[in-house]
Amino acid sequence: MATIQERTDGDGRMHYRVQIRLKGHAPVSATFDRRTDAKEWAQQTEAEIKAGRYFKTVEAKKHTVADMIDRYVRDVLPAKRRTTREAQAPQYRWWRERIGELLLSDVTPALVAGARDELASGTTRYGVRRSPSTVTRYMAALSHAYTMAVKEWGWVDDTPMRRVSKPKEPKGRVRFLSDDERTRVLEACRQSRDPYLSCVVLLAISTGMRRGEIMNLTWDRVDFDRRRLALLPEDTKNGTARALPLAGPALEELRALSRVRRIDTNLVFPTRILGSAQPRPISVRAAWESALKHAGIEDFRFHDLRHTAASYLAMNGATLAEIAEILGHKTLAMVKRYAHLTEAHTSRVVERMNVAVFGGSDRA
Repeated sequence: MATIQERTDGDGRMHYRVQIRLKGHAPVSATFDRRTDAKEWAQQTEAEIKAGRYFKTVEAKKHTVADMIDRYVRDVLPAKRRTTREAQAPQYRWWRERIGELLLSDVTPALVAGARDELASGTTRYGVRRSPSTVTRYMAALSHAYTMAVKEWGWVDDTPMRRVSKPKEPKGRVRFLSDDERTRVLEACRQSRDPYLSCVVLLAISTGMRRGEIMNLTWDRVDFDRRRLALLPEDTKNGTARALPLAGPALEELRALSRVRRIDTNLVFPTRILGSAQPRPISVRAAWESALKHAGIEDFRFHDLRHTAASYLAMNGATLAEIAEILGHKTLAMVKRYAHLTEAHTSRVVERMNVAVFGGSDRA
């Protein structure tokens, strides 16, 4: 609640000091020459604190959300990896268009929650409704901009993002190609008019690489002598370098592709647009969806090729730690979804240990 104290300065003039103390909030105070001004400020400020709209720094009333986003995009985003920049740029554009004109002091948790719900009910540029994980990434982008505004720029005292809940994300699914589905989809890819599709899909199945890692692959990362791909930190989503063995059809298709590679770019899969000053990675989305249709494969996304690689590894004896290393996960949390596929392998390991220690047969 607010208290008003009368004070007299050295010249005998009367002042009114207001102090507001509310549970869960830092105390704030101000001094006025008139009691009526003190009362008005106390009432307005107390209401703003309760509504989550009050920031004691005047900077919050001087800068808009657009100012915050522009500074973040200019000073912070360029230091991030290319894949992160490309992913977050449209996210910041969305927030700027949605709430950019608002002063930071006027942004409340309720307002952000409304924007979150709008995101969740909207669709992507491909006409697909945004998933909870996509909404969470949008919120994380704005949250980090607020963190910079609080900790380094001094524009706000707190972030409204702390009081806005994130959408509940579903458990990660494990959808992988059966042997028959794999045969059908690879045949459809070979028959595609896109000359790169077959190689792209084989790489995804053989190595578990992400779509972005494959599309942005350059020839200097391909080591045919050692039969491996060497991805540097700037090539991967989480900034961790990793080496991926090359074998089988994926290796042979890459070899064949290297014999007819273009000399105007180092990209393995460049766009075929002629006259382009700077060739860009090709998009195989349309060709991939067409191949799925011709193969009769339903409920399958390109990212599920990564799940396919992990599942095949698990079913062929790889440990969760080995799968995590190949996929580029820093912890085992993301690969525990494949644990049930490794149970048979784990059982064989235990059986062999018991035979070695106690003797007898590993057959019951």
